[in-house]
Amino acid sequence: MTSNKNLSILNQLRPVTIGFDPMFDRFEALLNDEFFMNSSNSNYPPYNINKTGEYTYDIEVALAGFSKADIDVEYKDSVITIKSIHQTKAEDTDDGVLYRGISKRHFTKSFTISDDVEVKGAELKDGLLRISLERIIPESKKARTIEVK
Repeated sequence: MTSNKNLSILNQLRPVTIGFDPMFDRFEALLNDEFFMNSSNSNYPPYNINKTGEYTYDIEVALAGFSKADIDVEYKDSVITIKSIHQTKAEDTDDGVLYRGISKRHFTKSFTISDDVEVKGAELKDGLLRISLERIIPESKKARTIEVK
């Protein structure tokens, strides 16, 4: 099974790294079989992840037919979760609908982001949800010269 092979690689890296334990724990959770069986790993809704600058990214999720009231975007424990919220509306009935090609399926889509990435905002426009992210590099992680005494 590929996840066991990947977990083995992570375990081989642990003895030669310092301070990466939380990252390895996250990767192990992502490689867990439950993750791959989870509906959040499905192809719906379709999405793109774009690098828009040196430290900025956008997650774009195609949500044709959805309004702001139909979706929930949550950021918790380094995971962004986007899910549909079922709203019963008059237009949800089949009265007068001859063909329904644009569906409002129920979905949950999750993205794990690094601790040094901040969520800057989200916007739904023209059927496309855009979540803006920025990687913040603390001064302590920027390159510097260390004086040798």
